[in-house]
Amino acid sequence: MSTYSIKDLEQLSGIKAHTLRIWEQRYNLLNPKRTDTNIRFYDDNDLKLILNVALLNDNGYKISKIASMNQEEMRAEVMKLTDRTLTHDDQIHALTICMIEMDEERFDKVLSTNILKLGFEQTMMNIVYPFMSKIGVLWQTGAINPAHEHFISNLVRQKLIVAIDGQVVSSEGKKFLLFLPEGELHEISLLFASYLIKSKGNKVIYLGQNTPNEDLLAVYKIHQPDFMLTVITTSPSSENAQDYLNLLAKRFSETQILVTGYQVIGQDLVMPSNVKLMNYIRDIKELLDEVNLVSEEK
Repeated sequence: MSTYSIKDLEQLSGIKAHTLRIWEQRYNLLNPKRTDTNIRFYDDNDLKLILNVALLNDNGYKISKIASMNQEEMRAEVMKLTDRTLTHDDQIHALTICMIEMDEERFDKVLSTNILKLGFEQTMMNIVYPFMSKIGVLWQTGAINPAHEHFISNLVRQKLIVAIDGQVVSSEGKKFLLFLPEGELHEISLLFASYLIKSKGNKVIYLGQNTPNEDLLAVYKIHQPDFMLTVITTSPSSENAQDYLNLLAKRFSETQILVTGYQVIGQDLVMPSNVKLMNYIRDIKELLDEVNLVSEEK
């Protein structure tokens, strides 16, 4: 079972720590435990509770009414809300609850309902991708158990692979080589980029996780892609990212290299002339629109 500080609860629920303390004192909503050194902490049950409270409160339920509900009543009201509401923040809350409870069936229902209402791309852009980015950061800081992140990542990965397989590639499209650096295993952003690229009719050579440098070079020589794209979430570290980008730029000097990820966004890095930083997944979408526009004009 994971443990959380009140700041972790604030990050995951969006409710200020000060407000949580007031609710804890006034309504006995939470039951913090204490370490041997008398430091307060919260467990998975506390997190699930406060996520449900946040969702209900955001949708107009008074905190006094929420505090009077038992666990089953609260869960039933949350289920009703997530079945009918299209608010992105509400759906992200619902996915977070599914993650903490390891509830695969409920997660699939929330995701499938949104895909039916919004479409796959909009669901990914506005709900799943922000959710995964948030969870990724929390996993890195130790705020959530790695098992939670792996559980959700595998479910999202399955959805993405099915969606990618359904895309049709155009013979007129550009060629993209997608890979993750050696030691990098966080694949969701790369898979979503693959979906976006193929949805625009472009061809994808997908190497995936933990690609050795020599293998990358061998595939590059065979396919001569127009673009290379990578996501650096954990490896290489931010301290080594500049050297890695310089190496990529030198080895693949004839190709436009697109990079994004936690270790490069917001860092004080100098981008070589053939390397372009993508701050968000929307940047990749905008670039694809530009590439398609140029192709159509030709």
